[in-house]
Amino acid sequence: MENIQTSRRDFLKAAGFTSLGLAVGISGFTPDASLKKIAPAVLKLEINPFIIIDTTGNITLVNPRPDMGQGSTQAVPSLLAEELEVSLEKVLIVQSDGKGKYGSQTSGGSSSVRELWMPIRRAGAAAREMLTTTAAKRWNLPASECVAEDGKIWHKASGKSLTYGELADDASKLEIPKEPKLKDPKDFKIIGKYNKRLDVPERVTGKAVYGLDVDVPGMVYAAIVHSPMIHGKVASIDESDTKKVKGVLQVIKTERTMPHRTSEAVAVVATNWWAALKGKRALKVNWDNGNYAKTVDTASYFAATYEAAKKEGVNFEEKGDFAVKYANAKDKLESHYETPFLAHAPIEPENAVVHVKDDGNVEIWAPIQGPDWALRDVCGYLKVKPEQVKINVTLLGGAFGRKAYHDFLLEACHISKELKKPVKVIWTREDDITQGPYRPGMLSHMQGFVEDGKITGFHHHAIGESIVGQVFKGLKDDEADPWLSEEISTGNNKYQFGTASKVSWTNVKTDIPVVWWRSVYASNFGWGQECFIDELAHLAKKDPLKARLEILPDERFKKVLETLAEKANWNEKLPQGSGKGIAVFKSFGSISACCITVSKKDSGVKIDKVVSVIDCGYYVNPDNVKAQTEGNIVMGITAAIKDGITFTNGICEQTNYHQFNVMRMNEAPPMEIHIVDSGAVPGGVGEPGLPPIAPALGNAIFAATGKRLRKLPFDINNIA
Repeated sequence: MENIQTSRRDFLKAAGFTSLGLAVGISGFTPDASLKKIAPAVLKLEINPFIIIDTTGNITLVNPRPDMGQGSTQAVPSLLAEELEVSLEKVLIVQSDGKGKYGSQTSGGSSSVRELWMPIRRAGAAAREMLTTTAAKRWNLPASECVAEDGKIWHKASGKSLTYGELADDASKLEIPKEPKLKDPKDFKIIGKYNKRLDVPERVTGKAVYGLDVDVPGMVYAAIVHSPMIHGKVASIDESDTKKVKGVLQVIKTERTMPHRTSEAVAVVATNWWAALKGKRALKVNWDNGNYAKTVDTASYFAATYEAAKKEGVNFEEKGDFAVKYANAKDKLESHYETPFLAHAPIEPENAVVHVKDDGNVEIWAPIQGPDWALRDVCGYLKVKPEQVKINVTLLGGAFGRKAYHDFLLEACHISKELKKPVKVIWTREDDITQGPYRPGMLSHMQGFVEDGKITGFHHHAIGESIVGQVFKGLKDDEADPWLSEEISTGNNKYQFGTASKVSWTNVKTDIPVVWWRSVYASNFGWGQECFIDELAHLAKKDPLKARLEILPDERFKKVLETLAEKANWNEKLPQGSGKGIAVFKSFGSISACCITVSKKDSGVKIDKVVSVIDCGYYVNPDNVKAQTEGNIVMGITAAIKDGITFTNGICEQTNYHQFNVMRMNEAPPMEIHIVDSGAVPGGVGEPGLPPIAPALGNAIFAATGKRLRKLPFDINNIA
């Protein structure tokens, strides 16, 4: 096995994809290399750092948001093509490289369309105006008589036209308009319309380049041995058996640098991956694990969260004196809702190729969510200047937040610096799942009361480890975590509790590394919020939908819920043993609601149907909105009914997909996705559909069985 070199494309060929073309060259991912393929610098029109139109008519977009499956390689050029009046096929896309002139370049927080909606459209509109002005001057005509269409400026009255390429050089001499006129949404031809994903064929056939596909001349491979307790220190290394493996070059002590701390590790370096992996398995490392058997333990962590629930938290917001009102309330409830730690487990595990050269320059090829953050981290770690670092961003085979955490990249930097040659670091699936970082496990301590059949009091006490605190060291002891507090605030969820409401927070710290996971805290606290709203609705003897509408004056929320009720046929009479549950949550600027129907099956329940409704404001492609929402449904159900991450005595008990299960295709229920066209400013799409899924399922199970579930995950086949 040690001499086998298998690529993803080889695998796809063996699986039946036999008619593959040549792979896209790695240099194609860097703006500098790609832009050399178009016209000389003096013969182009450049609008801010993003758009270049050359004299042959080629239109190049520097995409500042890496694509990890969410579709930025279609969404971002769609914004440009709409304003520039060209088809998507005419836009060449290259990935930004982390340099400051491209601004924010991190794909995360469902931010790509939200943050680029105006900048990219304005750039396209500015280019259109400059090209139109140039053509009008050549024809000695008013610009108002000229129109852009299909890569040309036309004078419709005479039938004359000039291509963008013919106009680019002269247009580049004009001043860029500061406030170009944007198209009226009613005139959109691309935005909001179904358009084929032009990047799909290359991904299906294996021509697209992911991090694992990168092959650099002179490259060696490194497999990393991490401490089973994550933060352990190397006590001793026995490499005698490892050195017997053909292809192994050396064993070196290395380090895993996380944002908040550094742990020790050992790297097995070889001429090929199979030798590195075989050498890793043969390596014997003794670890000094200190006290981590006690501090890296999920049972102890959750015990601490339940203890914290007995005490007052740090107030984030309060309307009315909740404690007094709750103490005097006649009809009141108190509940605890728990969510587990979760791994990201993307199909493509963490990997990076780094070459730290003798002259101090650094070149990187990696599937990372943010080249700007990566540039910052690499410069800080290697003590080099930004101009010394060249980052080539490949496609990402999934990420969900994990690949914006650059421990794996810095491992490659350390090893390459030691060896002075390009090194490819690949984490195994076991590394990925057992080492973290994870979505933090959280507890929602809920209190509420009803008066005269209406929910009038509500307290959400959020408890757990803080991403802001652990990763960024940015949370004071007397400060409520701003990320999650904003998300569960009445300003975000729009619930108006007439008597009293409160949001509070307690930070329970852990040595288990945490970071954002798809929908970040919304996936944790949507569970507590929306299940407890249901509990209070039943206490008030009120239909859960009506109970929500009574305390939701916001028209967008109402529209989403009313649309959900219609599409899911909320008021239909169900047979005995069946039930429907709903939930609604706002995150990343979008409102999403879900209705799940379940029916009893043996000792458990079966998910019969999922209906989701999303109001994300203006959107680019309805097909992508639906695809992302379907992905959120799958991930949300998985997080509810499949394994969480647990640590006992410092060791992660899940190592691969056989223990950290993902919902399979044959388990996926029928799904319907509906979009509310509100015309509001763009919200996110990649994450907002997830938070309502688990609570809608929990509420449906209660409706069907009378069993109220408060702890995730649960066994859907055994609801006893």
